[in-house]
Amino acid sequence: MTSAKSARRPHHWRRDLIELAALFTAVAVADAIANLIGHQPDGPYLLMASAVALVATAAFHTWWARRHSHAPPSDEADAASPVGAGTTAGTATAAGGAEGTGEGGVAGAGEAGTTLWRMRTTVLDAPGSLAALCTALAGLRVDILTLQTHPLAEGTVDEFLLRAPATLQAQELSRKIAAAGGASTWIERADAHDLVDTPTRVLSLATRTALDAAELPLALRQLLGRCTIHSLPAVSVTGRATGQSAPVEGVLEETVMRLRDPSGGVISVERPYLPFTPTEFARARALVELDARLGPRVPRSEDVLTLPEGNEITVRRADRGDLAAARAMHDRCSQDTLGLRYHGPVADADRYLDHLLSPRFGRTLAVQTASGRLVALGHLLWDGDETEVALLVEDDWQRRGIGSELLRRLVALAEEAGCDSVYAVTQSRNTGMVAAMRALELPLDYQIEEGTLVLTARLTSEEAARPSAPTERARH
Repeated sequence: MTSAKSARRPHHWRRDLIELAALFTAVAVADAIANLIGHQPDGPYLLMASAVALVATAAFHTWWARRHSHAPPSDEADAASPVGAGTTAGTATAAGGAEGTGEGGVAGAGEAGTTLWRMRTTVLDAPGSLAALCTALAGLRVDILTLQTHPLAEGTVDEFLLRAPATLQAQELSRKIAAAGGASTWIERADAHDLVDTPTRVLSLATRTALDAAELPLALRQLLGRCTIHSLPAVSVTGRATGQSAPVEGVLEETVMRLRDPSGGVISVERPYLPFTPTEFARARALVELDARLGPRVPRSEDVLTLPEGNEITVRRADRGDLAAARAMHDRCSQDTLGLRYHGPVADADRYLDHLLSPRFGRTLAVQTASGRLVALGHLLWDGDETEVALLVEDDWQRRGIGSELLRRLVALAEEAGCDSVYAVTQSRNTGMVAAMRALELPLDYQIEEGTLVLTARLTSEEAARPSAPTERARH
């Protein structure tokens, strides 16, 4: 608050001197007029009438000046007028809020005072419906960062990315949207990654899919949000037909879409908490069609490493072209090594390879010697909304750090794919796998049942939203 001393106007001595001179001049003129008029018969009456006229003129001038003054109000007047002060403060706050919600404004993305939300709601396909939603959001001081519209047969689904005050609760936001005409409203927290506009995100996902066939399930998950994706093969590992098929155009059933897998079988996408829209279905189908047109493809990158004893090995991506070499490695492995890897009849081990080496079900790293012999395989397998890691190292090449190197690279691929965790299924006596998982220096969960050990490594510092890995897993 401004003090009384600092609020006083500066004193000007020259103005006082001029006013004093004007006063003396006025007195002299008045005396001369009084002497001239006072000696006449009606002189006193004329002097009195002149004084009254001067007083009236001065009063009228003062009133007129105050009524039509263009000077700004003083600080004292603002402080004495609560209505005016409140109006001014409200206007300033609204202006600040409008500026702060823009890109680079005061309340930027990720600041403590704001929260990012993703919201989807259904409105009538009628003029003014979207305007009513925007008005409701403006009343809550919520900024609309992006907006997508998904036309339906009846109505329209509007999807927003919002920046809202941190104090605004999802329940209050939902109530306001419902009052503005929104129905089937769904709200969840968003992060800075959602600030990328939809066309840019779709093009990026298409590029990743074009470079690597293993990216298709990941691209679909990032395109459609939190969902569960299953690749259902047309033929099982035992060679029997599974009956899984879908028409070329795919099938959309509310919260489930089924798309024909270019490599055979079906890609099933489920999102129980939120129905798919025809627009999302068309985007997913376009990604699958792109994958089908490009055919099988795996990035050809190789890293040459030197083991402690001096031998050189090459780590690279593997696919179904390595099937013969992988079977030959199986033949060189002991029954115990194969049993620790596949948890089932060792005689059926070769049947799993065609599935494991398919880029549709995950990514595989192969280790080969300088002579070209395949001596180890590491698998990163998409298991619905979870991710499994598995290792197989030929007996003669164990205890040389190859398994740890493969596991470290597989975990890096999982982090790159945005996975929250990875799990490994093995037997409790497999000390090599346990040691390799512990060497990751990540938070580990242990589950043991009837000799089967499930190790889950959390890749993020936050507690994963999904439940822990179940004890029983699909055996690959």
